[in-house]
Amino acid sequence: MPTAPLRNMVTPNPTVSAAPVEKPLVLVVDDEYGPRESIAFTLATEFAVDTAGRALEALAKLKEKAYAAVVLDIRMPEMDGIRALEELRKIDPEVSVIMLTGYGTLLTAQQAMVAGANQYLRKPPDVAELVAAVRKQTQATRLRRQQALINRETAAMNAALKREIEQNEPHIWQARASVELVHDLNNPLTVVIGYSTLLVEEARAIAVTDAERGRRMEEYAAMVEKAADYCQHLSENWRQGARRVAEYQPVNLVKVIDDVCQVIFFNQLAIRHSGLGEAVVRGSSFELMRIFQNLLKNAQEAGATQMELAVARSGETFELTITDNGAGMSAEDLQRAQRGGFSSKVSGTGLGLNICRHLLAAHGATYTLESAPGKGTKVRLVFPAVKM
Repeated sequence: MPTAPLRNMVTPNPTVSAAPVEKPLVLVVDDEYGPRESIAFTLATEFAVDTAGRALEALAKLKEKAYAAVVLDIRMPEMDGIRALEELRKIDPEVSVIMLTGYGTLLTAQQAMVAGANQYLRKPPDVAELVAAVRKQTQATRLRRQQALINRETAAMNAALKREIEQNEPHIWQARASVELVHDLNNPLTVVIGYSTLLVEEARAIAVTDAERGRRMEEYAAMVEKAADYCQHLSENWRQGARRVAEYQPVNLVKVIDDVCQVIFFNQLAIRHSGLGEAVVRGSSFELMRIFQNLLKNAQEAGATQMELAVARSGETFELTITDNGAGMSAEDLQRAQRGGFSSKVSGTGLGLNICRHLLAAHGATYTLESAPGKGTKVRLVFPAVKM
């Protein structure tokens, strides 16, 4: 399909860095030679660029190399961009995909995003907009790959832990506490590792820093600090054991959940919030974080892509309801989960709900579970409100 050349065609000035940095690898897929080569030329200063004239050729390249981003035209012969995107996701679920089309409509944009695109641009794209989009999406790919690696390592650790539990059932409280500690440290420690990696990479480029990069480094550093504080609290809990009594003070449960989403889950959980924006109870913010970390992690690992948080007040209590669209559980599995020590996940330990149960009891709170296969799970938590 004929298209106009790229608007505002300019060659970006090369960036001078203190040391050679390997360019992110980008694949440009377009059946038209002119637009394909124009986009490749525009990106070549900042990125290493491969091109493909057909979807099948692009899929073959994706099987051979790990790209940081793919720029994909929607309208192509033999296999269009939407179909190619579906096949691409089977090969590489983490790579960022930017869709381009000269026939931009809301419908095609929606189709592209539903199929797994990360961004959508009109064709021909503005040069500055294109470069900014590719830069943003290559960084997103890098983070997703780092998280995927950490998740695989964590799954292996969990599997080893589960085998250890099955072989050596703990008989005294210290052994049980050790297992819980390892379980709860997994998530914040992966955050520390992930953000530390990003900080190292940003530091290497500090010679050519700008205001935006400086802001990102401060943001990453703040996340590392929060996660490290959380780890320190968990470790101190173990060190002091039963001699240590948690310090309770007024805590906003909604803010605790926001902190968990930010610090533990990289702000990547899709949670829709309704009802009250504040629910103040007496408790330990770190202990409450452990509760919501486990509940949200269970939902995520059950395949939930959407979660809803409803907050309401009923007399002297606050009621929080967390509903997800995950796989759900049968009535039998639900009973086993509530008894403790059961997990439907291959790499699960069954400890998460046990931890939630005793921490909720320590806060004078109660919980109920509702679940059905294919219909997700609903967790209802009731906390005593702070008396004003």
